[in-house]
Amino acid sequence: MKKHKKLLGAVIALVLCVGLFPTFALAAGGDVAGVVGQAWTSASAQIKTVVNSVVFPALDTILAIAFFAKLGMAYFDYRKHGQFEWTGPVILFACLVFTLTAPTYIWTIIGI
Repeated sequence: MKKHKKLLGAVIALVLCVGLFPTFALAAGGDVAGVVGQAWTSASAQIKTVVNSVVFPALDTILAIAFFAKLGMAYFDYRKHGQFEWTGPVILFACLVFTLTAPTYIWTIIGI
């Protein structure tokens, strides 16, 4: 019975907090789409800068390391088995070229 009283007290406290402390999000003049559009235009330049200076270089570094590691492993497999497997290194190289050139055209596709 004690458990039920504690649970009921917690539920009542939660309902009172939700009822007494509501938060309203109001747009100027009721134009929510305009406010969202203004927020996007002000933040898009910052997003573009961060992605160009942090995200793409990090992806490029990871892909370059993976490409050279896969190329080395493919070479050692070639020495062991006599057949060079091109699939892994080619896919990683294509991804590396894509991420190296992406900042020049990705923003026109997105529309920033």
